[in-house]
Amino acid sequence: MMPSLSIFSLIALGLIVSFLLTTIRVADQYKRAVVLRFGRFAGVRGPGLYFLLPWGIERAIPVDIRTTTWSLPQQEAITRDNVPVKITAVLWNQIVDPAKSVLDVENVEAAIRQLAATTMRSVVGLHELDEVLSGGGQIAAIIAQKIEEIAPRWGVEVSKVEIANVEIPENMQRAIAQKAEATREQAARLIKADAEFLAAKKLTDAARLIAQTPEALELRRMQMLTEIGAEQNTMTVIMMPSEFVQAAAVFARSVPPKPVE
Repeated sequence: MMPSLSIFSLIALGLIVSFLLTTIRVADQYKRAVVLRFGRFAGVRGPGLYFLLPWGIERAIPVDIRTTTWSLPQQEAITRDNVPVKITAVLWNQIVDPAKSVLDVENVEAAIRQLAATTMRSVVGLHELDEVLSGGGQIAAIIAQKIEEIAPRWGVEVSKVEIANVEIPENMQRAIAQKAEATREQAARLIKADAEFLAAKKLTDAARLIAQTPEALELRRMQMLTEIGAEQNTMTVIMMPSEFVQAAAVFARSVPPKPVE
């Protein structure tokens, strides 16, 4: 009796151990298990220890709920002003509903990638080239907003989309460079014209002030002599009193013009 009882106990113990080994599962903190019982949804389990019915009654599909980064493949698009561009983007997303990500879509990663690619092409087609080049952040926000309208149906939350690179044809690059150069040249000429205008205005004010105060002209002449004397040159300067200049001006006004024969 004792040997048969021991064999029975060992068999029972083995069955219990086998049952436990086939039913006990462990889900990491960043993972969840979508459990199907006879093919029907039975719940989401984890993190930590959870149990599955053995012999194929229940099976678990692991789902990673961490934020993941996907580099979208380069997409060719046509802007609203008919310029072909190639755009590369980066997408940050996270599975917030593991059940939907398994039950409502066949391959959630492929679905989100395709959704982002088609959305990016359609959004770029609504903007001109200058807007795509200068407003990458705004366009990325529009893409993220449109993706967010559909992604929650698959249990995914898209947190951010960034435009990584925009490539344009070489001839358009040259045209943009020429446009930028012309804009800089235009700004430089305007600045130079403004400076000349201010200088002319200041000189006019100075001339008007000197005309009202003859002593100021004498001081300016003395300053000019000082500046010339400070330089080593052979220039000869003949100073003429301002009275002579004024007398010549009065004489010129008093003499009538000679009639033309």
